[in-house]
Amino acid sequence: METEAQVIVEKAGAAGIIRLNRPKAINSLTLPMVRALFQALRHFEDDPGISCVVLTGEGERGLCAGGDVRVIHDLGKAGDPQVLDFWREEFPLNYSIARFGKPYVALMDGIVMGGGVGISAHGSHRIVTERTRLAMPETGIGYFPDVGGSWLLPRAPGECGTWLGLTGNIVTAADAIHAGFADYCVPYDRLDALVQDLSQTADAEGVGATIAAYTTPAGEGVLAANRDVIDATFRFDTVEEIFAALLKRDDAFSRVTLDVLQKRSPTSLKLTLKLLRLGRDSVSLIECLEREFAAGTEILRRHDFYEGVRAALVDKDRNPRWRPARLEEVREEDLAPYFAAHSGSLFPEHRL
Repeated sequence: METEAQVIVEKAGAAGIIRLNRPKAINSLTLPMVRALFQALRHFEDDPGISCVVLTGEGERGLCAGGDVRVIHDLGKAGDPQVLDFWREEFPLNYSIARFGKPYVALMDGIVMGGGVGISAHGSHRIVTERTRLAMPETGIGYFPDVGGSWLLPRAPGECGTWLGLTGNIVTAADAIHAGFADYCVPYDRLDALVQDLSQTADAEGVGATIAAYTTPAGEGVLAANRDVIDATFRFDTVEEIFAALLKRDDAFSRVTLDVLQKRSPTSLKLTLKLLRLGRDSVSLIECLEREFAAGTEILRRHDFYEGVRAALVDKDRNPRWRPARLEEVREEDLAPYFAAHSGSLFPEHRL
């Protein structure tokens, strides 16, 4: 498949269709794919015959499993200066999607994780299905929710975004809608018919109505069912306090949540919580993306990201050895370098 186009761009009536085409890799994003997406969006925005853009993923497994972190891991270990190029272009793509001038319809079927969230949840019309499995799983590989995650997650109801960002747990369609990452639930077997109808929608105003005609109830998910527990235990501004609050409880949800958190990188947990709290008070997506880029630059200088990717994707032993290994060993002053703009600005034309 890698010999074929990694992104297929076509017109279907009044709809511009963008198909991610790395199905064997669950459409994980590469730098050429990011560039192709940018080019397609510019073309469709300038085309007066296009009323909406539809993003979808080839294959049966999902829209997009995220950025190809194995490539970033390998470039970073080799000290290749091009390692930052992916984020330099991916993050502005996320911003372009958020401000796209026409309806941007993301079909968030199957697996939608990390960078897959970045190219979908910033869109204007986000569609999930009964097969959707969404996550920001970065704390499990010694990283943090990026692609504007520090903007999206704090805007979820209560502390749902904090739970999603720290645990990295996979959630379903109902949770994606509850958290504000999606708008509609459409049955998987009706997506093709929906796209056909969208291709015949001549104006932006009709896009929402067309999608609404296909929408079905998503039901109640984990987030809504456990909202009181999540709000009570994740409302704190330190990870230690969150752990302590979970330890005091005697319900299954809290026990499972604590068990998950204890497996995550302590540094990633503290960095993620700080980014989410700063993102909650931020006034723009750009502000969050700039902060994430600075943090990502520092991540590449540290141990945990390489160890997390090794354990998950290289050796696949699922046994990362974090350094530091305990929360109390990660001090506040240790986080300061993650917030220094070592590699410049992504949006120099915007004054924050």
